Amino acid sequence: MDASFPSLWFLQALILTSLVTVHAQLPGAWELLVLNAGVASMHTAVTRFNTVVLLDRTNIGPSRKMLPKGHCRYDRNDAVLKKDCYAHSVVFDLKTNQIRPLMILTDTWCSSGQFLPNGTLLQTGGDLDGLRKIRTFEPCEPDGFCDWVELKDVELVNGRWYATNQILPDGTVIIVGGRGTNTVEYYPPRKNGNGAVELKFLSDVEDNQMDNLYPYVHLLPNGHLFIFANNKAVMYDHQDNEVIREYPELLGGPRNYPSAGSSLMLALDGDFSTAVVVICGGAQYGAFIERSTDTPAHGSCGRIVATDPNPSWEMEDMPFGRVMGDMVMLPTGDSLIINGAQTGTQGFDMASNPCLNPVLYRPDQPVGLRFMTLNPGTIPRMYHSTANLLPDGRVLLAGSNPHYLYNFAAEFPTELRLEAFSPEYLSPDRANIRPEIKGIPNMVRYGETFEVSVSVPLPVIGIVEVNFGSAPFATHSFSQGQRLVKLTVTPSIPDNGRYRIKCTAPPNGAVAPPGYYMAFAVNQGVPSVARWVHLVA
Repeated sequence: MDASFPSLWFLQALILTSLVTVHAQLPGAWELLVLNAGVASMHTAVTRFNTVVLLDRTNIGPSRKMLPKGHCRYDRNDAVLKKDCYAHSVVFDLKTNQIRPLMILTDTWCSSGQFLPNGTLLQTGGDLDGLRKIRTFEPCEPDGFCDWVELKDVELVNGRWYATNQILPDGTVIIVGGRGTNTVEYYPPRKNGNGAVELKFLSDVEDNQMDNLYPYVHLLPNGHLFIFANNKAVMYDHQDNEVIREYPELLGGPRNYPSAGSSLMLALDGDFSTAVVVICGGAQYGAFIERSTDTPAHGSCGRIVATDPNPSWEMEDMPFGRVMGDMVMLPTGDSLIINGAQTGTQGFDMASNPCLNPVLYRPDQPVGLRFMTLNPGTIPRMYHSTANLLPDGRVLLAGSNPHYLYNFAAEFPTELRLEAFSPEYLSPDRANIRPEIKGIPNMVRYGETFEVSVSVPLPVIGIVEVNFGSAPFATHSFSQGQRLVKLTVTPSIPDNGRYRIKCTAPPNGAVAPPGYYMAFAVNQGVPSVARWVHLVA
C-alpha cells in the first residue's frame, strides 16, 4: 500500500468532517410531523382553529386515506375509480398531529382559493367536472365534523383551471385568469351583472407554452391590484376593470406556470403607502416544451416598488437557481424561500436536482447581503408541493407529486409526509427573548387603538412589534392572499411582570382586507406564538 494512504485517508476524513460541521452550523431545524397524511397536498391552507386543510385532486385514483364507511364518490366519467371511497382532502390538527378525512366531490386539480372575511375557505375551479365549481369549507374545532360544501346555487361564469384568487378591500374575492380564460370575475358575483370581464393583459403575455397561468396577484395599499404574468405586470383597477399602469418587463425569462418561480409582497408598515413586490426564480423558456429535466432554473430575483410613480426592477441573485420554490412571509418581515428544483420545469416528471436548502431573504439588507442559505432538508419537494406559515412560527411543508397518479417507486416519489421547518428565530438560544401574548382582543376594527399584553423571560430592549399575518391559500409555488402588516405601536410599558403595548389596527381594507389574522408579537426578531384576531370594518 502507498505510504501516502494514511495521510490521504486523514485528508478525506477531515474534508468530510468539515462538510458535516458546515451543515450543522447552518441555521434552521427540521421536524417530521406525520409519516402518512393520506394525500399528497397540492393545495394547503391554515385555519383559525389551528388546523390545516390539505387538498389534492379527485381523479387521481386511490389515496392512502379512506373516507368514513358509506361515504363514497360516484363518477362514471372517472377513468381510474368510478366508485371512489378514498379521501382526496384531509384536515390536519396541529396540536395532536391527527388526520381526519374530508369529502370533496368534484375535481379540484390546479384550482384556487382564499379565506372570506368570516373565516370560511372559498375554493374555486379545477378541471373536468370541477371547472366551474365553487366550494366552501367552514372550519371548526379540531374535534368537529366540518366538511366541504359544493355550492349549487352559484357557479363560475368562466371555467377556471390554474387561476388565482385575491380578497379585496370590501371582502369580496377576485378570481383572475386560468387556462384559456383571460378574464376576471368576482365572488360573490357583482350586482352590476358584468359577470366575467376581459383582462386583455393575460392574452397579451401568453406564449406558446402558456406562462400566464396562476398569475401573481397582490392587493396594493392604494386598493389596486398588481398582476404579474410571464414576465410583465400591470396595475389593475378592479372597480372600473381597467389597466391603469404597465410596469417594465422583468428580465430573465418567464416566471409563472409552467415556468414558475414565486412571488410575495413585502410587509406593509409605516404609513402603509409603499408596496414592494419580489419575484424569484423560474424555469428557462423552452424547458416545458422540450420536457427538459436538466435545464438550469433561474437564480435571479426582481424587486420593484409597485407604488412608485416611476418603478424599475432591482435585480439580485439567489444562492441557487430554483423553479417551483415557495416564498413564505415570516412574522418578522423576512421571507423563506423553500421547496423546488434546480433544473427542469413544472409538469409531470419534468424536473430533477431538488433544491433542499431553504434560503432566508432579508429585505432590509443591502443588495448582495439579503440571502442566507439555511439548513438543508432531506425530502425532495418539487411539483405539487406547498409551504405555509404556522401560528407557532414554524413553516409546514406538504406534498410533492410529480406524477399523474400516486407513484411511490419513482426517483422522486409521491410524498405523503408532513414536515415543519423552524427558522433560526426558534432556536433554543433565543427562547429567553421570545415573547408570549397574554392578552389581545379577539376582534378589532379598522383604525382602532387597542392594547396587547406580553411576557418575556428577559427584560425587553427596544420596540416589540405586533404584526398581522394572513393565512393564504398555497398552491403551485404561490400563496394566494399572503400578507403581513406591521402595526403602528408605542414602546412597551412594564406592568407587573408583563409589558403593555398600545397598537393601532390597520386603517382600511386596502392595507389589510377583512378577515382572520395571525397576530404575532415580535421581540428582537423573535416571534411569539400567534393569537387569531378578527379584523372587521
